[in-house]
Amino acid sequence: MQTVVRLGWIVTIAAAIALAIPARCHMAPARKLYTFRHPAMGTQFALYVYARTEAEASGVADEVFEEVDRIEQELSNYRETSELSRIDREAASTPVTTDPETFRFLQASQHWSEGSDGAFDISVGPLMKAWGFFNHSGRVPSEEDLDRIRPMVGYRNIALDPATRTVAFRVPGVELDPGGIGKGFAVDAAVTILRARHISAALISAGSSTVYALGAPPGKRGWRVVVPDGSPDRVPISTVLLRDTSLSSANCSEKNFIASGRLYCHIMDPRTLRPVEGRLHVSIIDPSATTSDALSNVLFVDTPAESLAFLKRYAPEAHALIVSGKADVPRCTVFQWQTPVETKRCPLFQKQELVGQGR
Repeated sequence: MQTVVRLGWIVTIAAAIALAIPARCHMAPARKLYTFRHPAMGTQFALYVYARTEAEASGVADEVFEEVDRIEQELSNYRETSELSRIDREAASTPVTTDPETFRFLQASQHWSEGSDGAFDISVGPLMKAWGFFNHSGRVPSEEDLDRIRPMVGYRNIALDPATRTVAFRVPGVELDPGGIGKGFAVDAAVTILRARHISAALISAGSSTVYALGAPPGKRGWRVVVPDGSPDRVPISTVLLRDTSLSSANCSEKNFIASGRLYCHIMDPRTLRPVEGRLHVSIIDPSATTSDALSNVLFVDTPAESLAFLKRYAPEAHALIVSGKADVPRCTVFQWQTPVETKRCPLFQKQELVGQGR
């Protein structure tokens, strides 16, 4: 039996995985697969863990989800009591001293903002509200609305001081939105718990955003993950084997709205203040879930040519699959992707075709 995982868009556990691998006489006691789910961060986290007893597995799941909840309490922009919300309220008037973990999160965010020249940016809070994605209402803002928030959006408005562990906003109205990196950060924290508990085989997913594969199922080389093409039919175009690494995806399928017959994606280009167009799906593999989560958004915003140049410079060890174009005529771009792509469904861009795709 092969263990195949399909997460929402990237991975949905196949029915066969629910069956524990049969015990063998020389495998006493055998580890069995246990599945746990938990709502957090506006999505459904899932933990698939191999353990010797249900009590052991349940105890691990409790610790993992408690850690996810702790991270959400710290970084949520929907909770007034979170550390991130406190920073939003105070950082424009005075530097805010924050805890080491939150500061590390902000440093990681700024790192990828600087490297991507703002394609990734957690200061998009006002932008998400202007387009109605914050409250799930969906609306096309006026040009006046966008002009009003333009000075508030931009990672250069955020000043971090490592010496004092403070964060300050250079202009009023800045609001942080962790949506492009927060789930990956939580997954990394959960993996730390799993390793501390000496779990040798587990997979944790944060909805359709990010998955981390720890070890491998018994007798297997890794966790098989199916990557779709980004169309409404979720047609598989590649299958990867993950072990001790993460895979994050970005797409427009789950969060969007239609106005005047036009589809608007929830993933924004912070530099234009508008939703991204022409991109269907991005999957990226990296040992750090925080990194893969952020990078999936960078690659979704940038053109395929820009994405390849960015990866070569800033993430040369990563593996990426980018699906562009329209749902009925997708085109694929790969970077160190180590498994075949269904080119009949998603023909690969040739190098000469990518020329001229820069901004």
